[in-house]
Amino acid sequence: MLEQPGQPFVLTEVDLDEPRPDEVLVRVAAVGICGTDLEFAGFFPTPALLGHEGSGIVEKVGAHVTSVRPGDHVAMSFTSCGTCALCRTGSPAYCRSFDTVNFSGRRPDGSTAVTHEGREVNAHFLGQSSFASHVVAPERAVVRIDPSLDLLRAGPFGCGFQTGAGGVLNVLQPRPGSSIAVFGAGAVGVAAVIAASLSGCEVVAAVDVNPAKLEAARGFGATHTVDSLAGGTAEQLAALAPGGFDFVIDTTGREDVLRTAVEALGPLGRAGVIGIGPSESMSFEWRSILNGRTVTGVIAGSSLPQLFLPQLLELNAKGRFPVEKMITYFPFEQINEAVAAVRSGSVGKAVLTF
Repeated sequence: MLEQPGQPFVLTEVDLDEPRPDEVLVRVAAVGICGTDLEFAGFFPTPALLGHEGSGIVEKVGAHVTSVRPGDHVAMSFTSCGTCALCRTGSPAYCRSFDTVNFSGRRPDGSTAVTHEGREVNAHFLGQSSFASHVVAPERAVVRIDPSLDLLRAGPFGCGFQTGAGGVLNVLQPRPGSSIAVFGAGAVGVAAVIAASLSGCEVVAAVDVNPAKLEAARGFGATHTVDSLAGGTAEQLAALAPGGFDFVIDTTGREDVLRTAVEALGPLGRAGVIGIGPSESMSFEWRSILNGRTVTGVIAGSSLPQLFLPQLLELNAKGRFPVEKMITYFPFEQINEAVAAVRSGSVGKAVLTF
């Protein structure tokens, strides 16, 4: 639990409500640590329970739940209202109530399923708050998966891996032979690199400031790497795609990086903006988006998790989406050590296990 914004996580026991008719009780097996968790830990109203890349086993279901039953293995993802026009037409990542149901710390009616020593705890983070041994989640945030799959590996598919892969496969949809530059070679960026390779991109350039991450990106399908610390990033990119890149993805959330990414596009080039990072605003010299260039914001890979997560997990099981190579496991009790490893960039993806 987070007692104060910006402070280390504290291990403690909390009280959890029984699932309501549209909710599910999940015993968590593993949960990934995502940059979004670390970003929100700096300002989310406390006391709070974060975590949103959980996987586990269903223990109880509410009376109205039909998609899962006790004993099912599940991955968890974001939730959505299910009633707005965007949800009803297969775009729950852009739900009109997305912020309310995922980032308010409460259920839609303002209640919380979690209390600590009589205090209400802000939970329900991205439908889960899975930095915990058990989660009460809405049915819409739960995706049943094949029990033969590695449950400890499945958690990060609900956010980081689905976000990077979906940005490529669902949004940009590059044609074979095209070129793409991925800015940021962390877990989300590597998922995008793998997806670009699966799409048949001829040039897949990974851009980062960490040489170790760049070297790892080559093992995941990057055909070229660009070390931004070496300087001349724009010139290095121009040498790889003299006419400009067909596609770029930014996973850093940095204004200077996104500007570089957009300026690296060729005519009709498309930029996907994925990262939540330190910059509160983005700006471009207006000529940089002429010639048909577009900039598109992407949430959760524009995916429908109940369909997309099983597809990604199947690709992983066949060895075609080998993100397990970047995972480092930590016992849940070492959550703060895992957070430190993520912040330092010494691990590709930290996953806590119970």
